[in-house]
Amino acid sequence: MDSTLGQDELLEKAKKQEKRKARRAALRAAAESGVVIRPLAPAARIRKRHYGLFLTFILVFLLPIVVSAYYLYTRAADQYASTLAFTVRSEDAASASDLLGGLTSTLGGSTSRDTDILYEFILSQEMVRKVETALNLSQRYAVLTDLDPVFGYHNDGTIEDLTDYWQRMVHISYDSASGLMELRVLAFTPEDATAIAQEIYAESSAMINALSATARNDATRYAQEDLNLALERLKAAREALTSFRLNNQIVDPNADIQAQMGLLTTLQTQQAAALIEYDMISETTNSDDPRVEQARRRLDVIEARIADERQKFGTGGGISGGVEYATTIAEFERLTVDREFAETAYAAALRALDSALAAANRQSLYLAAYISPTTAEQSQYPQRGLIVTIIGIFAFLIWAIMSLVYYAVRDRR
Repeated sequence: MDSTLGQDELLEKAKKQEKRKARRAALRAAAESGVVIRPLAPAARIRKRHYGLFLTFILVFLLPIVVSAYYLYTRAADQYASTLAFTVRSEDAASASDLLGGLTSTLGGSTSRDTDILYEFILSQEMVRKVETALNLSQRYAVLTDLDPVFGYHNDGTIEDLTDYWQRMVHISYDSASGLMELRVLAFTPEDATAIAQEIYAESSAMINALSATARNDATRYAQEDLNLALERLKAAREALTSFRLNNQIVDPNADIQAQMGLLTTLQTQQAAALIEYDMISETTNSDDPRVEQARRRLDVIEARIADERQKFGTGGGISGGVEYATTIAEFERLTVDREFAETAYAAALRALDSALAAANRQSLYLAAYISPTTAEQSQYPQRGLIVTIIGIFAFLIWAIMSLVYYAVRDRR
């Protein structure tokens, strides 16, 4: 066994000597041919730049991770989330007035635009002010400020500061295609998060109801104006007709005309009878008979009465009384036509207003919550692991970029 190992060592030494001889021969041949062969690179050694690179790795990458992790896991206060989800709905159902060709709705905007308005309203200063008034929001968020100055709120801030902090604590997920809106409200206690979410829903409902009332008023405003105008015209027409009746002491000229026509017909009948009686007396008696004179006088009286009655209808050959009566009848007919037109216009305006009100009521907006404000049982925020991971990724990217820039500048020198 020992003899075998000794032979192997001898063989290895022989091979190494042959390699050295071959290398020397190659070097002599290269020297004779004029080719310069440089020696191999020396072994790598740690230099100052390597220490600087390691130091920056610690300062830029490791230190932010350690500091942030220490703060998040020892100082950062637990935050509880309350989830609320809703959408803006419009009650748009067909009615009998639509089937009969009623007035179409003129409500402005759509539910998607109203949801966009609601999105901006929830993040606005007005919403913050309303919640601050109702729940004393700044006090609720400033409870743990001394322990957690990074995630807490400083109570001595202005309304603008509170609005900025509000936008950090209220996260909105909004799908414009479906109109669904989901809110995540953060607070330092589960009860505060739920109370704030409920107040947001209440204020959002009030705002949507105000938008609906404004749209309903806009939709019915023109119909109401037309109705008021038609009502004024109807009042004026009726007052004019009443004044005409009082001035002329005539309730219904048509009935008066019928009475006058009946009287004229009766007089004409009496005139015919008086003519027959006069002719009969004239034929059977002398001209100086008193009965003839009496019959003639009776006939003259009837004819005079007929003439007077005809003058009332304007058939008396330009007599002023007849002209006045005809003018009176014409004025009455004009006032009657004005009143009937005003009544028709008023009825049409009233139907238009009823149709507009029905359409506006059918398309009224309301807030429909499909997830009521929830109450958390455990803290899920701040997301410490995720925050540390993100800080580590960005810190490593910054360190890597700094290192690449350093070596790029060094290589150019």
